[in-house]
Amino acid sequence: SNSNKGYYHYANVESVAFDLVEEFKKITEVSICALTGEIRRKSQVISALEILIATDHQVALITKIKSLSQLEGYIAVENENELVFEHEASIKIQIYFCIPQRFYTKLFLTTGNIEHKTQLALLTNFNKIIEATYAGEEELFDSLGIQFIEPELREGLDEIEKARSRSIPQLIQFSDLRGALHNHSTYSDGIHTLREMAVACKDLGYEYLGICDHSKSAFYANGLKEDRIVQQHLEIEKLNKELAPFVIFKGIESDILNDGSLDYEDRILEKFDFIVASIHSTLKMSEERATERLLKAIENPYTTILGHPTGRLLLARQGYPIDHKKIIEACAENEVIIELNAHPYRLDLDWTWIRYALEKNVKISINPDAHNKEGYNDMYFGICVARKGMLTASMTFNAMGQKEIGDWFSYKRNKAGSLRLA
Repeated sequence: SNSNKGYYHYANVESVAFDLVEEFKKITEVSICALTGEIRRKSQVISALEILIATDHQVALITKIKSLSQLEGYIAVENENELVFEHEASIKIQIYFCIPQRFYTKLFLTTGNIEHKTQLALLTNFNKIIEATYAGEEELFDSLGIQFIEPELREGLDEIEKARSRSIPQLIQFSDLRGALHNHSTYSDGIHTLREMAVACKDLGYEYLGICDHSKSAFYANGLKEDRIVQQHLEIEKLNKELAPFVIFKGIESDILNDGSLDYEDRILEKFDFIVASIHSTLKMSEERATERLLKAIENPYTTILGHPTGRLLLARQGYPIDHKKIIEACAENEVIIELNAHPYRLDLDWTWIRYALEKNVKISINPDAHNKEGYNDMYFGICVARKGMLTASMTFNAMGQKEIGDWFSYKRNKAGSLRLA
C-alpha cells in the first residue's frame, strides 16, 4: 500500500482528483468546480483531496453527490458548506461549497496552507477581499496590491514578501525541458533496451538522452563491469549516427562507496560524458557520516551530478540525515549539479532546499531515473515540486540545449583530466 497513516503520493491521487472534478462538472447544479488545498499546491504527499464547487442549488447538489458510486462512507461535518467522503480508493475527499460570485475568493482562501493564510491576513487591505467579487484570482491579487502567487508557492515561506516586491520569477514549465538525464536500460536493471529508451525519448520531442546504468558494485542491479561499458559505448556511438541530430550521452550512475569514493578508477570514469554519483548501500548513517561521504563524492572532479541526495522513499523510507547547507555549498564550490529525482516516491532533493541551491548558484537537474519508457513521464512530477522551490528555466540543467549541455560535460571532464595529470 502507498498510504502511510492516511497520506498518499501525489502521483497516486492526481488522476482520481481530475476524474472527480470532471464527474462533478457534468452535474447540472454545478456552476464552477476546481481542485484546491494540497492537491492544487502539488504537495508531494496528500492527506485529502480538496475540491471547491460553486452552486446556486446546494441542497439538490449534495443529494446528487451523495449518490455517486465512487464516493462511499459519507462522513458528517459540522459545517453545512462542507462535505467529507471516503473515496472507493480509500482517499479522503473534502468538498467545499460556495455561491458562484464567491468562487475565486473561496478558491484563494482554501488553496494556501495555514502559514500562508496567516501571513496574508497581515496585509493591510486583506479584509476587503472577503466581501468583494472577482472574475479570477489575478484580479484578487491585484486588489491586494501584490504580484500573483502561483498555487504551488502558497506554502507560507517567503512568497508573500516576494509578491509585495514583485520579485517572484517566472517558474520552470514542463515545456522548458530539453532532455532527460539519468535513465536506465537493460544493460543494468531497466526494462527496455538502450535503443527502445532512445527512440522513446526522441519521440517525446527531447533533444538528448543521458543513459546512466548502474556501476559495477550495484551487483543486485546488474551493474556494469568494465567490458560491458565498452560494449554499451559502441552501441551508443552506432545509435547516435542513426538517430542524429538526437544525441545519447554516455553516463553512469556511479555508486558512492562507503568511504565516499566513486565506483571505478579515474581511467574508467574519464570515458563517460558525465557521472551521476549516488548512494545505494549502507543507508543507516549519522548526519555527520552521511554528509562526509557525500562531500568526498562531490569533491571528486569526475562527479557531474549528485543523485537523489538523501536516498529517501516518500512514505516508505526516511532518507539518511544530511547537512543540506554543507552539501549545497560544496556543490557550488565544485561545480556539481544537484539532481531533483523526479520519481514520485523520491522527489529528492526536497523542494524546500531548492531556494538555497539557487541562492548559491547551484543548478538543478530534473531527472526521471526512468527504468522503462513510461518512466520519462515522471519528469512532470519533478516539475510540480521544482515550481514549489521557485526553480526557473535558467537554473534548470536539463533546460539547456544539446550543444550547451555537451559543452558543459566536456568542460567538466577536461577539468577533471587536467587535475588528474597535475
